[in-house]
Amino acid sequence: MYDIGRSKRATRAYSLDDIALIPSRRTRGTEMVNLEWRIDALTFDFPIMAAPMDSVMSPATAIEFGRLGGLGVLNLEGLWTRYEDPTPYLEELAGLGDDVATTRRMQEIYSEPIKAELITARMAEIRAAGVPVAGSLSPKNASRFSETVVNTGADFFVIRGTTVSAEHVGSGDDVLDLRKFIYELDVPVIVGGCATYQTALHLMRTGAAGVLVGFGGGAAHTTRQVLGIEVSMASAIADVAEARRDYMDESGGRYVHVIADGSVGHSGDIAKAIACGADAVMVGSPLARATEAPGRGWHWGAEAWHADLPRGSRVHFEPVGTLAEVLSGPSRVPDGTMNLVGGLRQAMATTGYSEVKEFQRIELTIR
Repeated sequence: MYDIGRSKRATRAYSLDDIALIPSRRTRGTEMVNLEWRIDALTFDFPIMAAPMDSVMSPATAIEFGRLGGLGVLNLEGLWTRYEDPTPYLEELAGLGDDVATTRRMQEIYSEPIKAELITARMAEIRAAGVPVAGSLSPKNASRFSETVVNTGADFFVIRGTTVSAEHVGSGDDVLDLRKFIYELDVPVIVGGCATYQTALHLMRTGAAGVLVGFGGGAAHTTRQVLGIEVSMASAIADVAEARRDYMDESGGRYVHVIADGSVGHSGDIAKAIACGADAVMVGSPLARATEAPGRGWHWGAEAWHADLPRGSRVHFEPVGTLAEVLSGPSRVPDGTMNLVGGLRQAMATTGYSEVKEFQRIELTIR
């Protein structure tokens, strides 16, 4: 603990940038590395989820992401469930440069109500392609549209917010008891974000299949500036991984997946997140660099168009290649923003690990 003046104490926390992997075992060939990730009844080729952000996930990119071996998550509060054809609005946003004007216009565009029939249609489109189906709602809208999501036959229901607790206290429709809510659902739920051991333990006790660590959005939001809230991801992942272990003992062996959601912009970040204890990661900004990205190089999160307190600004990335190349290469840039899967595979091979669960036990150093 560290003293902040005479009346306040704080713990020291570390970001992913503060740590590094230690290659302390024999190296392996990359062909010996197994990146498969199994959650609930499904197995994916690699432990990467696509973040439910309009700038990176449309029904088409969710389908492509699934065909490539990952899990794409569609934002069920985004443009694709508000408009029959959101393409003109995406093109308009891509042409705006001024941050203030963009924020105002986004607030106007996103004021269109969410339509249950569009949720059904978009999820059906993804299902028809033969890939896993996942949709995301905020805690505020989870109860309202849960029946619609379940009726689509979704494989996963993601409840994602800036920070999510086991019981959100509010008034009217703004009350969500996750334990009761998840118990009554006939679909696996992934919920978050969270950043502490105790919050994660409470979320695991609700029956969630996975817990998101972090507040998502990465560089595309300014929660630290507006709310004073920030997550030091290395410490947060390690704390939640400890909650996972303790919950396994408490529940008699039930395993809840830990998914890093935030500050994962490069392949090295993916490796370090898993080394801290994550089972998988949720990525956004690297996918915004794909030529197919709906944001056309611009990247933003749900916080950016909040009606009363927007706390995000768009970030612009130059396209580097197709979605397939961003995920699995070949890479044409040296900074780890392409071939994310290959970067993780190489990191594990270089440090001598062939399985993701083993890799979670690697030694780390503080830079």
